[in-house]
Amino acid sequence: MKILYAGSPEAAAVTLKILIERQKECGFQIAGVLSNPPTAKGRHKTPTPTPVAALAEEYHLPVYTPEHLDGAAREQIGPLGADLLVVFAYGHIFGPKFMALFPMGGINLHPSLLPKYRGCTPVPAAILNRDEKTAATIQYVSPKMDEGNILAQQNIELDGSETGESLLLKSAEIGAELFCNLLSKNHLPEGKPQTGEASYTSIITKEDAKINWQESAATIEAKIRAYYPDPGCWCLEKGEPLRLLNATFIPQSDDRASGYVVEPAGQVLQFVKSEGIYIKTGDGLLCVKELQRQGKKPMGYKDFMNGAREFIGTVLE
Repeated sequence: MKILYAGSPEAAAVTLKILIERQKECGFQIAGVLSNPPTAKGRHKTPTPTPVAALAEEYHLPVYTPEHLDGAAREQIGPLGADLLVVFAYGHIFGPKFMALFPMGGINLHPSLLPKYRGCTPVPAAILNRDEKTAATIQYVSPKMDEGNILAQQNIELDGSETGESLLLKSAEIGAELFCNLLSKNHLPEGKPQTGEASYTSIITKEDAKINWQESAATIEAKIRAYYPDPGCWCLEKGEPLRLLNATFIPQSDDRASGYVVEPAGQVLQFVKSEGIYIKTGDGLLCVKELQRQGKKPMGYKDFMNGAREFIGTVLE
């Protein structure tokens, strides 16, 4: 069986690497890789391939990076003779003419308990809602977003420490194993139709990641984890952006929070060497452990406070 793998970000590269390493064992061949075009990065705006494209080039696989999946793209990819399209985090809709290139259709890794959290940001959604579990799901590519029959699904238990990055990478590894198990068979099963109430996620913007200090400490802490590393939770410190990269929360019922009642939400209250920097919220305290000022490197709270003694008493916005 020949496959075309489609994906772009680091997590999709993790999945691709496992597939490359196991293709002989599982009896399939990666005929080529489809990824997004290079993007300009750095001071000199150097064109930089996606992590998936870079990995494919390292393994000398044919790489295709069209702007659009139009007739020209189909003319490039068609001669590969791929039987199946395998997708994880490619970020484009596959039209019927493109899908006609693959006799076996396409299968997609979606990191959620489908039909829950269809769409482009299922991992942050699970963290924001403090879910107890999510899943790595393999489904057929369908004309409508994430509505294809489910071929495999493995639950992932959540303990409240996950970040958007760590959970996506874990889903990538589990999803790769699910792909390998399916691709090792002579044919793919029909799969099971999705059942239950569907929910949808949308693109996350920088404004979505701005901290609202009137919210509870638990909500803000979940946002910090969900939006790490991108777009990254942030607020304003005297008009300048300040990113909060790691934190825990202290509920209002905790003795450590009970002494702070009249202070405004967003006020930096105290530096506790053994814990972090306490900041007042609408309900409880946020205990910040890693921060980053604009143009500076991320810093642990102790190093940050060594050069920011005036930080205590500041009201963040």
